[in-house]
Amino acid sequence: QVQLVESGGGLVQAGGSLRLSCTASGSSFSINAMAWYRQAPGKQRDLVADITSGGNTNYVDSVKGRFTISRDNAKNTVYLQMNYLKPEDTAVYYCYLVTRRHNFYWGQGTQVTVSS
Repeated sequence: QVQLVESGGGLVQAGGSLRLSCTASGSSFSINAMAWYRQAPGKQRDLVADITSGGNTNYVDSVKGRFTISRDNAKNTVYLQMNYLKPEDTAVYYCYLVTRRHNFYWGQGTQVTVSS
């Protein structure tokens, strides 16, 4: 079993920055890919960015050039640096992990609110 603990959400004004962190813990797991998703009120949960074990990254078009996903394999941690935040980035952000055995896990979510 793998547990994901997220941190770093909060309230920020438009144009500001936040950095989300997600640390995985548990026994006998090997991480394949990690990702961040977000879900705004009344909407589905959508992929924001993902990163493979080799460091390849992928972003949804709406965050390209503003958000950066990175990972520290030694700490089993993934980060999401969010710059130039917009009100439409307001959502609950969820960490997602896929192991090499193709098991997947979700974090509990962290609220990001961007005021105009």
